[in-house]
Amino acid sequence: MARCICGVPFHPVDAAGRIRDGQGRPAVTVDVHAHVMTPAVDALTRNCPERAGEPQARLRTMGQASVDHNAKVMIPAAMPKLTQLEERLADMDAMGVDVQVVSPSPNQYHYWADRELAAEIVRLQNEDIAGIAARAPARIVGLGAIALQHPELAVEQLRVAVKTLGFRGVEISTTVGGKDLSDPAFNPVWAEAEALGALIFVHPLGCSLGDRLQPHYLSNTVGQPVETAVALSHLIFGGVLDRHPGLKICAAHGGGYLPTYLGRAGHAWSHRPDAKSMAHPPRWYLDKIWFDSLVYEPDCLRMLIDQVGAGQVVIGTDYPFDMGFYDIHPMLAQVPGLTDDERAGILGGNLLRLLGLDPAAFAPADQQETAR
Repeated sequence: MARCICGVPFHPVDAAGRIRDGQGRPAVTVDVHAHVMTPAVDALTRNCPERAGEPQARLRTMGQASVDHNAKVMIPAAMPKLTQLEERLADMDAMGVDVQVVSPSPNQYHYWADRELAAEIVRLQNEDIAGIAARAPARIVGLGAIALQHPELAVEQLRVAVKTLGFRGVEISTTVGGKDLSDPAFNPVWAEAEALGALIFVHPLGCSLGDRLQPHYLSNTVGQPVETAVALSHLIFGGVLDRHPGLKICAAHGGGYLPTYLGRAGHAWSHRPDAKSMAHPPRWYLDKIWFDSLVYEPDCLRMLIDQVGAGQVVIGTDYPFDMGFYDIHPMLAQVPGLTDDERAGILGGNLLRLLGLDPAAFAPADQQETAR
């Protein structure tokens, strides 16, 4: 029987329905794209004047129909799952997800905050995520927040997140205060992330195309992939990945439109001096980026894999929002041309290696039985 997460139906996966690796063991399944809401941050910022303008901004960029649906349907359905661990774990069991790598809900980036407020926002978020992970250490891994609008503070927060709280990295947006990710102001953050081996999960909030995407929820369906593609393009063409070859970047939404239309960027690099701003052709950098699987259809996932390679793709559901996709095992089983080990890698092995985690510590229960 189908279940729903925020109105999105999916088919629960029992142990027998799990994808197995080349040795016949159930594959460890790890979701890199799952969000947490921190109520204390909402309370802290509720009366800030910058938040007073958010409803009007949403109306301008999303339109009345989308604003109303989110307020009446999507947000009430998502909120318990964003804040209650028990519901999260039950949904993970039904989806066949062994581990969620949880990160802040993007609407709590609050990059407008001054340094003092930003320090408190991030402290509350990261302590909340650390507390959730501590309650379910075999199921939850944390990605923290940083105040990227204050790069020196962000460096300190990144260091605390990894060294003190045990997080494996942080989540950031695609643009910060009008600055793209290639802006030199962020160089200290990339250097620290590289030194720490921290994952940077790039997830947009809104789209710079503004009210052109107002109708039909285009702000999300088109806007989010556009923003992801633009941010990755800045990291590539801006030379960030040349200067920091050990930087670990994971892109939400399958990397947006970048991976499947990279030929145009490659043509520009080959034929225009103003586009030859980095050491290698654009396609070379695909080996430096990981991409979540949130492209919804087996054929689309096959296309992504063809472009970036099976080893660069990880599971991402966008839990618990209605633009998420939760039929992980059934969809991946329908992707043609993959070996059992490639499927197992996409489900969890790739991400565990990227994060430096021991697969044995997160093995499904029936895999542990097999091992015994």
